[in-house]
Amino acid sequence: MLDSIQIGMTGLLGYSKGLRVIANNTTNLNTPGYKTATLQFTDLFYANTMLAGGGREQLGYGVGTAGTTLDFRPGDLRQTGNAFDLGLDGDGLFILRDGDGRVRYTRAGQFDFDESGVLVSRNDGRKVVGVDAAGNRVDLSLAGMRASAGKATASARFTGNLSSTVTEQTVGSVKIHDSLGQEHTLSAKFTSTDTVTPGSWKVELFDGTTSVGTSEIVFVDGRPRADATKLVFTYAPAGRDAQQLTLDFGSDVTSFASGNLSTLAMTSQDGYAPGTLSKATFDEKGTLVATYTNGQTAKGASLLLARYPSIDAIEDLGGNEYGEANGMAWETGRAGEGAFGTVRAGVLEVSNVDLSREFSDLVVMQRGYQASSQVISTANDMLQELFKVIGK
Repeated sequence: MLDSIQIGMTGLLGYSKGLRVIANNTTNLNTPGYKTATLQFTDLFYANTMLAGGGREQLGYGVGTAGTTLDFRPGDLRQTGNAFDLGLDGDGLFILRDGDGRVRYTRAGQFDFDESGVLVSRNDGRKVVGVDAAGNRVDLSLAGMRASAGKATASARFTGNLSSTVTEQTVGSVKIHDSLGQEHTLSAKFTSTDTVTPGSWKVELFDGTTSVGTSEIVFVDGRPRADATKLVFTYAPAGRDAQQLTLDFGSDVTSFASGNLSTLAMTSQDGYAPGTLSKATFDEKGTLVATYTNGQTAKGASLLLARYPSIDAIEDLGGNEYGEANGMAWETGRAGEGAFGTVRAGVLEVSNVDLSREFSDLVVMQRGYQASSQVISTANDMLQELFKVIGK
């Protein structure tokens, strides 16, 4: 009977551990990136006895536990509205590094940029590990990305019709940028030289009243001649370096009779003014993308992701973070490459706890605990009866 009481005690101990695991799972129902744990039960050793008739008798010594296993099924991705909350659609974990170089891994992408512009975990301030174009591990930083320099206009594109029945036409509002991104408004004056060369026009570019230069465009059957669609000028704004400026008439420009009405105008140019950072986010490949007030974008380093070789290589460290276990090396790579999933910004992965399964397991643990208690009570009653017999 004493052995039976001891066996019942192993059941109480094992099922109480199972209850603790279930309690931890259910209380982390809303913890971002949390992965469900499951307790493994094993039977304990056996006493083997050879019987007189040649048979063998095996008597067990109860139940034991062999640790917990993590269920790394992905949780749902839910919108948060925070551009620096990141989720992974597929395999992989984010890599975090503390000041001493220790590395941890997480699926809970609760990140933000600190006061120095470095992406860190909001939970513990660990830096998020990135990778540059050369494959070097770097911090994901906004340093050097807070402003966008201006760009000088190299080409200005025109569209519309230059009436062939007028002798002179001026196109204003030719807005271009110099080498520092400052905007200048030029004008282009078209003077017909049809009496010299049929379909030809002298084109003179002006900065205010100052002539920048002249060139010629020739139309054949109402279309610019193929070798005269791009007119090149050298423009030197006051106090700025000279720049090459091309007026492009290569598409959607015509010269047909339309009375005194000409619709020729500049529609686009490739320069822009300086800009400041207006938005930062991550694309699906985990690359830092900065958007500026001048409409330009720039890309920085990318998130470095990690994958475990097997579930035995994961150690749960708490705080939504994991470490390497059993000396197994993890694989690293970029999002969207190989077996790694893609990055989604503005979402968080929620816990993968299945509440209905946890409640079902809870009933099993309760019944097991009650049964073990009953075994102890019954063995104790039988032991008391034995003591009564011996006492007589």
